[in-house]
Amino acid sequence: MPDFSRIVVKVGSSFLTDGNGSLNTSRLRSLVSQISRLRHAAMDVVLVSSGAIAAGMGVLQDRRRPKDLSQLQAMAAIGQNLLMHEYEKQFRRKKLVTAQILLTAEDLRDRTRYLNARNTLLALTGRGVVPVVNENDTVATDEIRFGDNDRLSSLVASLVDAGLLIILSDVDGVYDRQGALIPRVDRIGPELMELAGKTTGHTTVGGMVTKLEAARIAVNSGIPVIIANGRTRNILPELVQGKGRGTRFSVTGKMAGKKRWIAFGCRSCGRIIVDAGAREAVVSKGRSLLASGIISCEGKFLSGDLVLICDEDGNEVARGLVNYSSEELVKIQGSNTSRIESLLGYKTYDEVVHRDNLAVLK
Repeated sequence: MPDFSRIVVKVGSSFLTDGNGSLNTSRLRSLVSQISRLRHAAMDVVLVSSGAIAAGMGVLQDRRRPKDLSQLQAMAAIGQNLLMHEYEKQFRRKKLVTAQILLTAEDLRDRTRYLNARNTLLALTGRGVVPVVNENDTVATDEIRFGDNDRLSSLVASLVDAGLLIILSDVDGVYDRQGALIPRVDRIGPELMELAGKTTGHTTVGGMVTKLEAARIAVNSGIPVIIANGRTRNILPELVQGKGRGTRFSVTGKMAGKKRWIAFGCRSCGRIIVDAGAREAVVSKGRSLLASGIISCEGKFLSGDLVLICDEDGNEVARGLVNYSSEELVKIQGSNTSRIESLLGYKTYDEVVHRDNLAVLK
């Protein structure tokens, strides 16, 4: 494996808490010890950590995760302080400084806030600080949530141009139908997703399904991924050296930073349905999307919004920043570029979505 200079490590609530929901300080101490070894080996490490809600549940002695959003936010407010205090204490013992970074999905969907978050994280790692990232559960609503910290970790890995994403679980990786560990995955297809079962934990969300979805985002962004058991002794140094048990996911693509944001960070405002010719031009030939290949559009969006580009069967094939609003597209869809000005009374762009603002999904 290559010599990684920057890695993102994700740990979940099931790893950080014991059976009663309280923080498992021995595991947290082991995690910090391993990260400190990587940091002292001149690796930048960003830690994406769950556990705030679970820690709050432990303080209030609640055994089951609340379903009401306000109760979840209250648990997070209690637990986040406890979690960060423990991280700060343990990292200080290793002569390392930590920083708390709380994000909502809106922070990564807005391009300016996305770049601000990136600059902050890179400034911290550049100073030798270990950022501890979590979703801002105390203010996040259903509409602006990441859904789980697995997805957040893949977006953070893309945000900081990480060389590796390690997702620590309570199992060694992904298993086949016979119960054998799958050591390497070159493609995350439907058959692999079927192998992953959803979690039944009382303190967690997600499961192996969300880890595979996070891995798919990362490998399409050019970042290799390893899912491994966080309870294995010295698992992080072992994995970084190319050793240790786990499931390794190969890179399937490499996108520029802006296109990674378009593909995975930005929120879509509508859909554009294209014909077979336009699909071929966009997906296989790397061309812009023109009005002539558009069959229809759905939703209400303005110029500059992100739209999903789908084929006639409804399959999403790309995402891009649109140059015309939905109202304008209704008037020019299916028309040649030369007719846009006569149909609208003006023409701001030849392309509906320029290829520089378009990300093809594999």
